[in-house]
Amino acid sequence: MRAFLTAMVMVLCTGVAALAEELSALARLDAARSSIEAAGGGLTVTLGLSQPVPWRVRLLDQPPRLVLDTREVDWSAMAAVERPEGGLADLRAGAVRAGWSRLVLELAGPMTVTSAGMKTGDGRALLTIRLDPATPEDFAAKAGQPEPAEWALPKAADLPKPLPRGTGPLVVVLDPGHGGIDPGAERDKTYEKDIVLTFARELKEALLRAGGFTVVMTRDEDVFVPLETRISIASAAGADAFISIHADALAEGEAVGATIYTLSADASDRAAATLAERHDRDQLLSGVDLTDQDDMVATVLMDLARTETQPRTEALAMDLRDAILGAGLKMHRVPLQSAGFSVLKLPDIPSILLEIGFLSSARDHARMTDPAWRAQLAKAVVTGLQDWAKEQAARAQIPRD
Repeated sequence: MRAFLTAMVMVLCTGVAALAEELSALARLDAARSSIEAAGGGLTVTLGLSQPVPWRVRLLDQPPRLVLDTREVDWSAMAAVERPEGGLADLRAGAVRAGWSRLVLELAGPMTVTSAGMKTGDGRALLTIRLDPATPEDFAAKAGQPEPAEWALPKAADLPKPLPRGTGPLVVVLDPGHGGIDPGAERDKTYEKDIVLTFARELKEALLRAGGFTVVMTRDEDVFVPLETRISIASAAGADAFISIHADALAEGEAVGATIYTLSADASDRAAATLAERHDRDQLLSGVDLTDQDDMVATVLMDLARTETQPRTEALAMDLRDAILGAGLKMHRVPLQSAGFSVLKLPDIPSILLEIGFLSSARDHARMTDPAWRAQLAKAVVTGLQDWAKEQAARAQIPRD
């Protein structure tokens, strides 16, 4: 048994070392809170994680195996988790695609998942999966089920044909955060993914009614959209402005009111840094072709692109702030902040992240669930975008030396 465990540890360490190089792995396995135990002919898999992550589990056949997909998790500590003598034939980890990791448990025989759930608290998570013996027929039926529709990745389709910048309607990409298997923050059975999708739909309608805007949504239903897809949609649409919409949660009393974030290498405060780390699952960029460039050249090109874009981004943030405050709506005591949000790293598109409020605040929760308040906020954002568009058009007419 000891030789078997040693061999398993060597195989797992090799696979996970390669995985750690591919993923930023903000969530990590805590071996002390994790276990794989054999009981009653089945298995109980307990995985302690440093933070909650979106996850999904399914069964596959030939050979029988349990597949656990998670938003980036560093599984390297799995090498320290003991395996039982029965029930488990093999274990390995790998990357599924950008931003997602996979843990595969090859089973000694047919089993089905009888329960699976994640408990959260103190910023950590405990995922427990129970597998019990099954007949070959029952297992085949479970393993043969198609992947649920809500797991499918959306495509950057049905986008307007990009026009030359500065011509035609202003193209605004609205990015409701989270979605599908990623609910975001929660308060009193109100989920961030639902709040921001509702507001994004209302804002889209307000922009279309105002005229002069073409609006693209990164999601228009309750589906999970990877970061890379959100960025790709904005680039493919030829966006003039990108607005990512959120309603996060921070420690009680730390954040109240709408807040506008722009990209910065250094966070404006600890709360902004916390939010950026929570959002920052991939370091993905788009909008510049770096195929033939080395890392140093790529960095220089990105910095040059952002140098051109940053003044327009800051102007957008200030115009939105002025319009929201001008409408008499509650904003954070420091309404303009900055942090290293990956979703804002489009180098050639002015991009901001709008926290319409914080679900950790009872007052914000009440405001965000009030349709009348949301309508006022949508109207203010429209005004801010109109003011910004006029300023950008005026500056475009100024001849350069």
